[in-house]
Amino acid sequence: MTTTTTNPKTTTNIVEESAFLKELVLQVRAQDHYGVYRSWKDELVLSNFVVSKEKKSQISVEGDVDSATQLRILCFYRAIASSIEKQTGKLCQAVIDLSHEGFGWSIIWTGRLMVVSRTLRDAQRFGYPSLKKLAAQGERLVASGIKAIEEFPKAADG
Repeated sequence: MTTTTTNPKTTTNIVEESAFLKELVLQVRAQDHYGVYRSWKDELVLSNFVVSKEKKSQISVEGDVDSATQLRILCFYRAIASSIEKQTGKLCQAVIDLSHEGFGWSIIWTGRLMVVSRTLRDAQRFGYPSLKKLAAQGERLVASGIKAIEEFPKAADG
C-alpha cells in the first residue's frame, strides 16, 4: 500500500508532509528491538494504523486487546507527546491505562498540566481510515496540547 500523490511537477509523500507522521514513524521504530522496520518505507511502517471501516467491523470487541494494538496506541500518544515537547520545549509524558476489554484513557502531561486527555473505547479497533486522517487527528491533538501549555504556562512549568 502506497500513499503518494502525483502531480505533473512533483511527487510528494504524505509522511514527508506531516511532522506528526514523521514522529510516529520514529516512535514505532524505537519500539522495534530487532530492527525489522529498519529497511521498511515509512508508509509501510505506518500501515497498521490504517484500518478501513470494513476491517473494523470484522474485528471483535469481545476479546482482549492484543499486544500489537496496545503498542500502536502507545506509539500514537507518545508521538503526540514528543511533538508537543519539540514545539514547546516542555518535557511531556504519555500514559495509557487500558483494560483487557479495550476501555481506558490516555493522558499527556507536562509539569502539573494535563495537556491531552482522551477516553479510549473499543481499543481492539484502533486505527484510522487513511494516513491523511491519522495525520490530521495527531496534528489536532498536538495543537490542542500546545494551546493548553500557552494558556496555562505556570502549570506547565510545574
